[in-house]
Amino acid sequence: MKIAHVGRYGPPEVIEFREVPTPEPAAGQVRIQVLATAVTAGDWRVRSGVMPRGFGPLRGLALGFGGPRKPVLGTDAAGVVAALGAGVTGFRVGEPVVAFPGGGFGGHAESLLMPADGRVVRKPENLTFEEAAALPFGAMTALDFLDRGAVKAHERVLVNGASGNVGSAAVQLARHLGAHVTAVCSAANAALVRSLGADEVIDYALTDFAAGEVRYDAIVDTVGNAPYARVKSVLSPGGRLLAVLADLPALLGAAFVGGPQRHRVIAGPAGEKVETLRAIADLAAKGVLVPVIEQRYPFERLVDAYRIVDSGRKKGSVVVTLDPRAATR
Repeated sequence: MKIAHVGRYGPPEVIEFREVPTPEPAAGQVRIQVLATAVTAGDWRVRSGVMPRGFGPLRGLALGFGGPRKPVLGTDAAGVVAALGAGVTGFRVGEPVVAFPGGGFGGHAESLLMPADGRVVRKPENLTFEEAAALPFGAMTALDFLDRGAVKAHERVLVNGASGNVGSAAVQLARHLGAHVTAVCSAANAALVRSLGADEVIDYALTDFAAGEVRYDAIVDTVGNAPYARVKSVLSPGGRLLAVLADLPALLGAAFVGGPQRHRVIAGPAGEKVETLRAIADLAAKGVLVPVIEQRYPFERLVDAYRIVDSGRKKGSVVVTLDPRAATR
């Protein structure tokens, strides 16, 4: 099978395609033939080795010394079950599935081994494999932070970076929860976020939401430029900052936020639970959650897909197809 191998940190050009034996599933595992995958911010970070402020000295321990400890990246995948390990009864060969290897990676390959009781669920029938591959990373992250932030109906929620992978999911999920959603993005993406359910749109090039008079019950920061010190004046009493992209000072400072306004900062890695994957797959099947795809590239152009993600200006997900069936349901 073909894999995309990243042996050292660096630009997209460090990716090398290699042929390796197709693995056989062990007991309790399924082997998925990957039809589509995605390039996520998680993939970009591990490939580039770029860490949030304060985490640089920990890179070797966290990711690997000299290069990624797990050289086949890919947090998301969609495909069909190709083989079953001993004792697996919950899946059948040929079944369409969506998987979230997450921090285990491995999606940038023609085959992916996953625990049968892990983060792999049946693909929503209304999604193509490409759309399904665009679903897990952003939507699971968004749902995890909204859950931890206890976002509920009738609250005012602002999503900073609303057109990105996590942001576009956060807009839809917050709206589904019954919140009033304000989206912050570029003017070019205003129509997109409105179509996803945003009640209001702020063009960050013209207006600084943190300098306004409107108060928000929750602010979802997917960009990393809205630390608590900047946004505390626009948080309502009891308001929460959901710091999806937080540096080390923000993480360390989160525990000391509170005071008479009872503010909270929710930060740290998003959870990677199969229950969350099931929840977003169910919402997608109901049409509540629609994956946003910026570009589609064939597997041999994976480097080009990474270049889009490296730009930091993508809309939704960048999907990579490994099989013509990826565009089908």
